[in-house]
Amino acid sequence: MSAGQIAALIAAGAFVVLVLLAAVPLLKLGRTLDEATVAIRKAHEGSAPLLSDAHTTLNQVNTQLERVDGITAGARTVTANVSVLSSLFTATLGGPLVRAAAFSYGVNKAIRARRAGKVAVAGKRKGRK
Repeated sequence: MSAGQIAALIAAGAFVVLVLLAAVPLLKLGRTLDEATVAIRKAHEGSAPLLSDAHTTLNQVNTQLERVDGITAGARTVTANVSVLSSLFTATLGGPLVRAAAFSYGVNKAIRARRAGKVAVAGKRKGRK
């Protein structure tokens, strides 16, 4: 054997040792990837029912929102009708009601003034005696 062949054998042995040393982490990495694959598969199998339930829930929520939209539209209509009725009441009865209140206030004030005048006149008469 020549020196070149011996060097080649040493290099081949070193390469075998290197391959063996690299094989251990590669095997561990392979097991890790297998476990990750199993975990992903389980998560996928578990997520299908969850997504189905979420879809059902969203459909029910959308149905309820449509009902709420109908109720809101009805409330909007009632509010508009009450506003129109209030305006009509104010226009129809507001003016005469204000006039009646002003008239009763004026009559009340006149009666008080008249009574105050009688008391003053009666007081003067009592003072003269």
